[in-house]
Order: sequence, then structure tokens, then C-alpha cells
Amino acid sequence: MEEGPNLQAAGSLSSTTRGGGLTEKECEDMIQRSLRTPMVKFLKEQMEKSGCRFGDNFIRAVHCDKQIAGGYVRGEGIMVCSNHMNIQDEVNQVVIHELIHAYDDCRAANLDWTNCAHHACSEIRAGHLSGDCHYKREFLRGFMKVRGHEQDCVRRRVMKSVMANPYCSEAAAKDAMEAVWDVCYNDTKPFDRAP
Repeated sequence: MEEGPNLQAAGSLSSTTRGGGLTEKECEDMIQRSLRTPMVKFLKEQMEKSGCRFGDNFIRAVHCDKQIAGGYVRGEGIMVCSNHMNIQDEVNQVVIHELIHAYDDCRAANLDWTNCAHHACSEIRAGHLSGDCHYKREFLRGFMKVRGHEQDCVRRRVMKSVMANPYCSEAAAKDAMEAVWDVCYNDTKPFDRAP
């Protein structure tokens, strides 16, 4: 079976954390709390309606050596990097973002994580739909643009994630993102048509 994106590729979300992070146990407790939030409940329900498996150990806390917040790996589930988390909101955000990748992976029969356009499309959706680029989060990251901040943020974060994919160079990531931007940013089911 084809592998999903590795942690570098799927989860190169830049966290706003500034501390030592959480223990895996503390992070596991926060993951359990995140499962009770409305957005996570909604995403979980949509996955289940689509026939996607979502077992008890699908989302777990791990210690990450790389500077990432988390990631999704096909066949393994979602990992939240406990040592890069400090507060509940950060854990919630990683879980939401990665659930969108998991949903795309489950729903799209033709999703190929080695294809830069497919990866870019899922990153565009996750960045746009998850709230990763909410004005408050961007402000805390040091980006204070008033107009157009959301699309700029999504583009910046998509490039970072897709370039971390070993199959995608910077040029390939940029070309892929531009090729699928309109469909993946504006369409709720872009994988029903192969990007």
C-alpha cells in the first residue's frame, strides 16, 4: 500500500509555542478534550459517514525530533508532537488540520501523496478549512497584514509543507499549488475530480 505523507510533509505546521512543550500524557489528555470540540466532532462524523476508520488510537501524542506540530500518515493515523504543544488550542488546531488530510486520504480513491499537486490540494484544504490562518493565529506568528492575510497564509504554509515532501522540489511545489489553487481552495470536494 502506498505510504501517506511523512510527518515532515503532512505536518509542517509552524506552531506558536514558546516553551518546553507537553509530556505525551499531558498531550494525550488534550487530544481527548479536542475530540469533544464541535469542529473535531463534525470532522469525525464526516469521516465515519464516508466509511473511514477512526479507531481509539487513530490520534496519538508523540515526541518529535523535527520542528513540526504534527502529521498524518496513511495507515498509521495522526500524530501530535507533544513537545511542540503548550496549550489546548494548539492541540485542537493540529487535530483539525490533520483530520482534513485523513478525510481527503480516505475519501479520494486516487490520492497519491507523492504527487505534488495532490499533496498541495490537501494542504490548501487543510490550511483554509481548519482555521490555521485565522487573523489571531497570524498575528501571534508575527504576520499583521489586514487584507488578504488568509490566502497569503495558506499559500505560505502550503509551500512549506509540500516542499518538505521528498518528491517535491520548491519549483514543483509552487507549480503544483498554482495549478490546483482555485479548485482546492473553493471546492468542497476537489478529489471527486483528479487534480
